[in-house]
Order: sequence, then C-alpha cells, then structure tokens
Amino acid sequence: MALIEPDTAFWSLVEKSALADTLADADFIDAYKQKSDKFADEIQKLRFGLALNAVYVNPTARCNLNCTYCYIPQDMRKSGTDMPKDELIQSLTKLREYFKKVMPEGRLPQIIFHGAEPLIAKDAVFAAIEEFKNDFRFGVQTNGTLLDDQAIEFLVGHGVGIGLSLDAPIKEIADRTRKTWNGESVYDNTLKLMEKLKGYDGYNVICTVTRENMEYLTEVVDFFHAQGVPAIMLNMVRCTLPQAREIKPADHEVAELFFKALDRTHELYKKTGRKMVIANFANILVSILAPMARRLMCDISPCGGGRIFFALAPDGGMFPCSEFIGLPEFQGGNLLTDDIDEVLQSKEFKMVTERKVEDINPCNKCAIRHFCGSPCPAEAHEMNGSMKCTGAFCEFYEEQVRYAFRLIADGVAEDYLWQEWDKDTETIFDYQQLELVK
Repeated sequence: MALIEPDTAFWSLVEKSALADTLADADFIDAYKQKSDKFADEIQKLRFGLALNAVYVNPTARCNLNCTYCYIPQDMRKSGTDMPKDELIQSLTKLREYFKKVMPEGRLPQIIFHGAEPLIAKDAVFAAIEEFKNDFRFGVQTNGTLLDDQAIEFLVGHGVGIGLSLDAPIKEIADRTRKTWNGESVYDNTLKLMEKLKGYDGYNVICTVTRENMEYLTEVVDFFHAQGVPAIMLNMVRCTLPQAREIKPADHEVAELFFKALDRTHELYKKTGRKMVIANFANILVSILAPMARRLMCDISPCGGGRIFFALAPDGGMFPCSEFIGLPEFQGGNLLTDDIDEVLQSKEFKMVTERKVEDINPCNKCAIRHFCGSPCPAEAHEMNGSMKCTGAFCEFYEEQVRYAFRLIADGVAEDYLWQEWDKDTETIFDYQQLELVK
C-alpha cells in the first residue's frame, strides 16, 4: 500500500502487514523529517513559483469541423474572427521581449497554435513561424483537413510539433463525435496524414475519450502503435460546455477500460521493443516519482492556466487557458494593449491561479491532492457552479493514481514513461539506499 504525506506529496510503499512497524520506525521518520522542508519547498515552487513559459495562440476562432465536445462555443466556431498577420507578428514580438525577461538563458518559450482550427489562418501562422523560428519552440494542434503536403514539409522542416486528433480506429465510431458542419467524415483524411507523418518524432495524436468510444480504447492503442505514432493522449472529454457533458463516461466504467488500454501499451512494448507513451498518464506517474519533472500542468493545484501558460484569442484577448475562451468573465486583458504582468495579476486570472485544493471539498482531505490537482477549473466553474467545486472526473483521477502506484510497486513504471524522462532530475530521498548504508 502507499503511505502518503499529502502536504509534501511524500510517499512510501509498504506491505499492509508492515504498516504499524513502518510508522513506528524512528529511523524512517527521522530520515523523512530531515528532508521534509525540501519536499515542501519543491511542492511550493511547483505550485506557486514557476514563471510563464508558454502561450496557446488561437489565430482564429473559426473551425471547419463541428466536434460534439468542443469547448469553444458553436457561434464562435461558425462565424468568429481571424487574427490579421500583422497583429500576430506584433503579438509574438511582444511575447519574445517579455520572455527574455523571465526565461532562463538558453531556454526557449513555447508557442502552440491552437483552436478552433489554426490552419484556417495558415498564412499568418507560417509567416510567424518563419519570422520567430529562433525565438520560440512551436507546436500546432490541428484537425488536419488543411494540412497538405506543402504544409507538412514546412512544419517538419521547421521542427514544429504536430498534434492530430482521432477518436477511434473504426470510421463509424470516430465519426460520432468528429465531423464537418455538413456531417462529412474526416477519418480517411486523418489516416492519410498519419501515414505521411510516420517516422516524424515531433507528432502525436489525441483521442478524446467519451461514452461513444470508451469501449474501443484498447483497439485505439493497437491501431496507433501499428501506425508508429510516437506518443498519444487519451484525454477524458472536457465538460466545460453542456453538449460535452451529454457524452461524459461514468468514472468507474471508463477507468477500467483506460487501464486495459494502458496494459496493452505495456504488452506491445514487451512484444515489439517499441514504446508508445500515453502522455497524460505518464504525467501522472511523473508527478508521483519526480513532481518537478512533469510536462503537463493540468493535474496540479493551482493548474498551469494563467501562471505557466495563457491563451491568446484572435482579437488579442488574454485568457488563463483555452478552455475559458468563450467565457468573457475570464478575460484578463488584451495582449495588444495591456501589460502582460498586470494581466497575469488581474482578478480574472486570479480566479484560476488562486484555485487551490485546500479550498475544495473533498480535495482538502484527499491524500492524492497533489498528484491530481482537482482539474479542471473551467469544468468546475461551468459544470458544478464554483471554483471551489471538483471537476468532472474525481473518481477517475483517484483510480488512476492507485493504478500508477501499482505499476511503481511492480517495478514497471519506467516502461510507461518517455525515454530519458528523468534527465536533469535529482534523487533527494531513497530510504532503501539509506538502509543499505547502515
């Protein structure tokens, strides 16, 4: 079983029969106490001490798909505006100068072109990538419908991360949630793109998990692995808007199917020698093993929105996260006219950046609160009515952490993680090694 000190996210795996002896082990308790301040400082820095290092740029509010679960309101996706090229260049120029002040020397901030569908504004996006290729690391999250051979050549040639989306390996299932406004499938087009991108380490595929496709998650893993996809995400559907809640899976049902999919990735790795990391789960594992090494910042409290990254709308509006675009009460300012630091300290951003598990019931009594973080604040606000409420998948996250601890106990956690995931990390406590020294 896992023995956890919630405030510092310190943990130890012990046999149930040895729990009383472990708690009475003076050497163990003293060893922990000697390091507890360091653990607390690390969690404090992770939660409140990190600087802005990324921006999700929405160069258009429009999209040529009408996905059931999209968190951007339908009217915006149908008739929203685009950011003119000169304003996009102006925005990235301002961001470049800001990041020079807050980023460590030699480390590049990240710009992710997001959506809606960012390639509707392809000319502006590509011009920005070309102009700022030495100033940022770039990524593009796209539905792929506008990603022709010339665009692929440009993005790959500039080392841009490419994210695609596919919700099932079966066309009829995938089409339940991802179609054009006219109801046409984009499944075949996505498969063609995956074939063209095979061998490019800088691409990944997101599968949004809903009630419509959860029975097929193991098949999703088989299919993506066979396609040579380097990494995937099996993201639970975001329930910010009402239509997404209609296809939300039950926590306990989806957890069982999600774990079977994870088990399958391990079977394939052992069989073929090739990993396909499920990045959102890998991040949970890393949050337990080495909290500061985590790559995604949704499963920490406060989340990364508004403090480590923010979202930029086509009109220059600044929101804590893309999930809040479409919710005007969360716009903290405008990048084209306002000071970035002042926006980061605005009351609109603080509604998100000051949301802490200590203020959320039952999270404030939960042992895994710093491995989960009670995501997502947009869901909590829109679905459950308050920032002091939990998000949509409380039980799922709890079961996910239990599963992660089982993998650690079985000694196979490394098989689920990125290569060199622990590069530049430092082990500051290993009681087994202390025991060997005695």
